[in-house]
Amino acid sequence: MKRIAAVAAAALLLAGCSPQSAKEIRIGLITPLTGDVKTFGESVKNAFEMAVDEANKAGGVAGMKIVPVVVDDRNDPTEASNAANKLIKQDRVRAIVGSVTSKATIPVSDLAQSGKIPTITPSATNPKVTVADGKRKDFMFRACFIDPFQGKVMAKFARETLFKEKAAVLYDASNDYSKGVAEYFADAFRIMGGKVVAYESYGKDDVDFSALLTKVKASGPDVVFLPDYYNKVGLIAKQAREKGIRADLIGPDGWDSPDLVKIAGEAVEGGYFSNHYSPDDTRPEVVAWVKKYKEKFGQTPDALGTLAYDATNLLLEAIRKANSDDPVKIRAALASIKGFKGVTGESAMDDNGNAIKSAVILQIVNGRQKYVKVVTP
Repeated sequence: MKRIAAVAAAALLLAGCSPQSAKEIRIGLITPLTGDVKTFGESVKNAFEMAVDEANKAGGVAGMKIVPVVVDDRNDPTEASNAANKLIKQDRVRAIVGSVTSKATIPVSDLAQSGKIPTITPSATNPKVTVADGKRKDFMFRACFIDPFQGKVMAKFARETLFKEKAAVLYDASNDYSKGVAEYFADAFRIMGGKVVAYESYGKDDVDFSALLTKVKASGPDVVFLPDYYNKVGLIAKQAREKGIRADLIGPDGWDSPDLVKIAGEAVEGGYFSNHYSPDDTRPEVVAWVKKYKEKFGQTPDALGTLAYDATNLLLEAIRKANSDDPVKIRAALASIKGFKGVTGESAMDDNGNAIKSAVILQIVNGRQKYVKVVTP
């Protein structure tokens, strides 16, 4: 028996392990590392790995070393489903962070629910991520505010701060995020006494918006709401200015990428959008985060990466509270979190797994994001 034990120990050592190695917990990340919003995916991966590295250097979580498993979903719903299936069935992860956009996260949420794997998205804001047909997906959570909130925030900002009367809305009919925010903005803008003079949709592969913008110009808006991701917003903004549309451009958090200005140039100068944090915030948590991210990656962290850092730490806190790698116990601990102090502010989970937190309004000035104000729920 002693010889068998010695042989087993030697085999473990040769494999790079020790017979007393700490227990491990696998945590998955689903994010778009390629495709149309790869800048989102890159910053999310950076932040996720920073949070995991920090936790491991501090001794792991609940006595366990964290083993990250990263999968690319290309911002495609089918690829996102494949990624979730791989993580759950092949990699046997105990929890997941992801995905990033709503259209990719909605199918992930269904698989996480059926597989009973606690999952937290950093940034997917569509309500269907956590609730579908009136039923709560109780294994699904998010670290961000939701689309109804930011739609109303931007409508209120347009009416009460910018004093706009007539709004045009352009959205991607195939994108749940874009379509949802468009609806919430338009409804709120009308309720607040404004008039929606144009409400136009386009397809996900469209790159020429001339016909739509001709209609928009004819409608005479004083503000144009563009609820989409930076790649499409950049194209639309540039073509809108070329058409002679001079109305203010505003939008939601999908604008947040350094590539927006690269694509649109001066077309988005002066534009406003809602976001989850500002790197100009002077809170100690923000100052420390921006400093260490810049030191490691040479750039200012965007909201997507910052939310991913908070989402990962929320999940790690739940594992600590559960003191277990049991997904059911982790889910219960995540649902019970209150007063979590992250970089993007203090938050708690509501009954639907949505973070209750504030939004910020940013303006693009001289090609850079400038903090304007905070809006509370």
